[in-house]
Amino acid sequence: MTISSEALEMAAKVEAFVREKIFPYEQDPRRDHHGAPTDELVMEMRELARAAGVLTPHIRPDGSHFNQRETAVILIKSGLTPLGMLACNTQAPDEGNMYLIGHVGSPELKDRFLKPLVEGRARSAFFMTEPAELNGAGADPSMMLTTCRKDGNHWVVNGKKCFITGAEGAKVGIVMAKSEDPDSKGGACMFLVDLPDPAIQITGVPNTIDSSMPGSHAEITIDNLRIPADQMLGDAGEGFKYAQIRLSPARLSHCMRWLGGCMRAQEIATDYANRRTAFGKTLIDHEGVGFMLAENMIDIKQCELMIDWCAGVLDTGSLGTVESSMTKVAVSEALMRIADKCVQVMGGLGVTDKTIVETMFREVRAFRIYDGPTEVHKWSLAKKLRRDWKAAQ
Repeated sequence: MTISSEALEMAAKVEAFVREKIFPYEQDPRRDHHGAPTDELVMEMRELARAAGVLTPHIRPDGSHFNQRETAVILIKSGLTPLGMLACNTQAPDEGNMYLIGHVGSPELKDRFLKPLVEGRARSAFFMTEPAELNGAGADPSMMLTTCRKDGNHWVVNGKKCFITGAEGAKVGIVMAKSEDPDSKGGACMFLVDLPDPAIQITGVPNTIDSSMPGSHAEITIDNLRIPADQMLGDAGEGFKYAQIRLSPARLSHCMRWLGGCMRAQEIATDYANRRTAFGKTLIDHEGVGFMLAENMIDIKQCELMIDWCAGVLDTGSLGTVESSMTKVAVSEALMRIADKCVQVMGGLGVTDKTIVETMFREVRAFRIYDGPTEVHKWSLAKKLRRDWKAAQ
């Protein structure tokens, strides 16, 4: 499947906008105490994106999505700075939540909950991960302890969640809970809720190594949250299936955005290495430096190829769980190498906040964990190898 000229034109438009209008915001002091951009800053940038015609660029005005290969060329450009994805409304968790609601939600739910997200007027949160001390759902959603039970024409949800990205300040929530209803056979349910809600309490917002996402990663207590039955997303008991519908493309979208950021870090490090002189010649002419940047070139190209391959699989209608796991591992580890080398090339300057290079190092380090740590994906792939081996005997 080829990438349309429409998508390529949008990607070029996004890149021009991000470079011209958003790069200057990188030193803007409007940050919360976790270091994330404030909602005031985000909304200011989104008005610029709206005026430039690049707000939510991966979704057409008629509500249809570009395919995954086309989305990749657009999201990579929006990720050239962490602020770019916020300005263009392609950031996590909203991009993944828009994808899920668009694929599973009823027309009524789309109008009520999806529309304000697509318009960039609201942020959202996905309530799945649970505290490790409770042995709740993390990389393994089947361990979910948060419960929901039917009560008339409502469902009542109780439980604890953690690392809920963007919960603080979000207007739309997708709550995932394990059903106690016999008809659901112990499956999970997903619900759309308006936020804030007094039954969903933020009990803490820890400081984390990454700082690009407004609202950070909150700890949550859900106490007798009553949700009308018509706000269930899809069917009762099918939540784990819907999680896979969301998670495979979401993992890939993360790869797209952070690849854009590492491409930018490579630009900055390469520029520095060509300007800085030491020991009688420019840094890039020292093999120890030039080879690091050359290795980054190779890793960047390999990331592009992996993303394009996985996107092509998803475009066939496959869930792509194996392909997205392989891509998430390969790309996140490669991006870590790229970011680390960029810091090393720039020396002291590379660990300061004067460029986004140190930001990308922190963000990519976190990426190796969220949406499934590298080791969990490798374990899943090893299980497949064993299944395939047994089937071949």
